[in-house]
Amino acid sequence: MDAHLTRPARLFGAMLALLATAAALSAQGSRYPAARTVDQADTFHGTVVRDPYRWMEDPDAADTRAWIAAENAITFAYLDSIPQRAAIRDRLTKLWNYPKYSAPFREAGRYFWFENSGLQNQSVLYVRDGRKGTPRQLLDPNTLSADGTVALGALAVSNNGRWLGYGVSVSGSDWQEFHVRDIDTGRDQGDTLRWIKFSGISWTRDNRGFFYSRYDEPKGENALTAVVRAPKLCYHRLGTPQSQDILVYDRPDQPDWILRASVTDDGQYLIVSISQGTDERNRVYFIDLGDPRKPVVTQPVVKLLDRFDATYDFIDNEGSTFYFRTDLNAARARVIAINVDLPREEQWRSVIPESPDAMQSVALIGDRFVVSYLHDAHSLVRLVALHGGEAFGELALPGIGSVGGIAGKRGDDEFFYSFTSYLSPPSIYRYDLKQRTSTLERAPAVAFDPGLYESKQVFYTSKDGTRVPMIITARKGIPLDGTNPTLLYAYGGFNISLTPSFSPANIVWMEMGGIYAVANLRGGGEYGKEWHQGGMLLHKQNVFDDFIAAAEYLIKARYTSSSKLAVQGASNGGLLIGAVMTQRPDLMGVALPAVGVMDMLRFHKFTIGWAWTSDYGSADDSTQFRALVAYSPYHSIRPGTRYPATLVTTADHDDRVVPGHSFKFAAALQAAQAGPAPVLIRIDTKSGHGGGKPTAKRIDEVADIFAFTVKNLGMAPALP
Repeated sequence: MDAHLTRPARLFGAMLALLATAAALSAQGSRYPAARTVDQADTFHGTVVRDPYRWMEDPDAADTRAWIAAENAITFAYLDSIPQRAAIRDRLTKLWNYPKYSAPFREAGRYFWFENSGLQNQSVLYVRDGRKGTPRQLLDPNTLSADGTVALGALAVSNNGRWLGYGVSVSGSDWQEFHVRDIDTGRDQGDTLRWIKFSGISWTRDNRGFFYSRYDEPKGENALTAVVRAPKLCYHRLGTPQSQDILVYDRPDQPDWILRASVTDDGQYLIVSISQGTDERNRVYFIDLGDPRKPVVTQPVVKLLDRFDATYDFIDNEGSTFYFRTDLNAARARVIAINVDLPREEQWRSVIPESPDAMQSVALIGDRFVVSYLHDAHSLVRLVALHGGEAFGELALPGIGSVGGIAGKRGDDEFFYSFTSYLSPPSIYRYDLKQRTSTLERAPAVAFDPGLYESKQVFYTSKDGTRVPMIITARKGIPLDGTNPTLLYAYGGFNISLTPSFSPANIVWMEMGGIYAVANLRGGGEYGKEWHQGGMLLHKQNVFDDFIAAAEYLIKARYTSSSKLAVQGASNGGLLIGAVMTQRPDLMGVALPAVGVMDMLRFHKFTIGWAWTSDYGSADDSTQFRALVAYSPYHSIRPGTRYPATLVTTADHDDRVVPGHSFKFAAALQAAQAGPAPVLIRIDTKSGHGGGKPTAKRIDEVADIFAFTVKNLGMAPALP
């Protein structure tokens, strides 16, 4: 190692060298499959960093496939030995079996919604003509594969209600293939569009085609790991091959730009939102399509907002007046109006000012803005007049929970929404704009008694004095004696807010005597831009400190103890668990990192990982490297440490957070483990990052996670 390296860097390099040696020495007779190590080293700004499991980044290599098979063999043998596993799966299956509905949306007098009878692997799209029409199945993705691993993605109905544009993904991949279905006949047309990721579908008002974004086909690379850059905004005309699609806009000189496009409800404009990776700040361009009945998609692109200085979410327009939700000079967001004929900032008009609550989304329905806010991480919905700013009050919500599914247009006199909480499944409501009343449309029944449980919001203090909210849900009257098994969940990143939501899995956990806690860490969007920025880039450690403080609060308040605490998170939340368990392995009894970003020095080299540098930073920058290597879970594992019982979960088709992250982390953790607690990895097949996962796979995965947790927290549950 170079002599000029700092002491932490020297210790870090020595630690990984010891780790590689320990792995080699312990391969014979180890309780874990042998994972060979390689002499791979990289130099970052003068610091040598070893990466002994680099070979695992190739998920299709023979060595990797053999290791996956061996790991799954010991993991499932371990899980098979847990006597409560079958009962947990049976109870999960029973509770999962209830009807589920989405909030309907309307197009040309037709109503569309998703419905799941209970245990269907994928929800089914239904349609009816008018409010009183007879429902009929329009698209059942369960018929697209025998095992339910083909899921729906993007979805949009043409303005005349005749055509359905939809995307399908296979085995959980982010890649989608677009098709078009005739809503009258229920039959697909011949249109097939490929190599699409992170794109919606937006129809022109002549109902003859739609805009979408696509990437070039990966050449000579594995499509599940290949880096994707330089999208193209295209227009597809019905009945033509994709090769004839019109290139509307691209920026090969800006390959990290992500392009999203939507046609305004009046059909005159195409709004192009441009973001750089996952950075919340965006640019807004537009195309004047002219006569909506005869749109000209090749008209020039006009740059309206071109500074990447704030978030600008397009809401709707009145002619040349565009309405945006923005956090420019408003950390918790506001609504402004911009006349595109007079676009200078001094001509902008404030429509809805910033409030103490974080403005999450805005829809213009009828003559009112329907504005969703977060107040201490739960939903409030206010209605405001389009002209004059008159307040029409709030939706009367049944409790502390989350509202979703709000959608509508200027000509509508109604909208639908869903409401859910930790103890109530999503119920569907219809709001009448004229009567100003909400009516319950559908309220599914689940086979448990919600009256036995309660949710309580508490606030605790993080390491630097920041006040952080957490919602704790448990059986009423549970004794605070420090013996309760507790599952603490969090995310903390990318401006994503965790709000109350129903899960039959959480009900089963509480039936087994457990407490379920969700902490709203910095890095999320619960309190607006400043809350997000407080947990990103060089401030990412705040996220881990917030989580550690949540665990310490639960222990100090006698909800639980370290030996009875399980911690869980997925994706960026998987990174969270990996970082916390390596920083404070004494804090929990069980760690459950799922599809986590575990190698913070190389995440940007795979698929869409480069887009996350806006939140994480990049090891290519010397200052950011020092922050990243300090908490990178894979690089923070210390040989000879007693780590908690750990079940890493990932999937072989995850093309967002590639499974190599979890493979390397699990192998290194197994080699380093000095205590008796098991370190296992469960690698699902024909699954991806989580989106579109079939119900059967979701139940199996939760049953395995709970069985592992029950065994390692010493629980003896008596399920109903």
